[in-house]
Amino acid sequence: MKKNPEAQETVDETREACCKGACESSSRKRLADDIIPHILNLYGSRATPSDFEIYAPNASFEDPLMRAQGLKQIKSAFYSLSKVFSESRIVEYNIQENMLSPENHEILIDNKQYYKFFGRDINVTSLIKLYALEGKIVRHEDWSSNTSIY
Repeated sequence: MKKNPEAQETVDETREACCKGACESSSRKRLADDIIPHILNLYGSRATPSDFEIYAPNASFEDPLMRAQGLKQIKSAFYSLSKVFSESRIVEYNIQENMLSPENHEILIDNKQYYKFFGRDINVTSLIKLYALEGKIVRHEDWSSNTSIY
């Protein structure tokens, strides 16, 4: 079996970072654990003002249908879901959280979303990518494998 020298360097760097206390330990709470309930509320058309506290003031949101820059536009995007769809929610999800540095996290949410549009059921498979800096989301991307609502 061949050894990959680059992989060994990565393992050594990871060990060094863990020794310095930069690794997530099983006893530490993940940032995703705090953020996910708010994301579920946003996509479920039941957002409250406190759900937007997960975002930095200059955060951005992008999906195949729109782009929002700043908290005001992000609020508008999610508050308008209930005006466009009679139902919306994330029905299934898996989370992977990557710590890029102690204050810089990437949260990947592989998910299935459900929408009802003019009586028609729409199921969407999506990957939500959240980039957080110092505990606040600075970039929110939602990339769907199918974006047609017709």
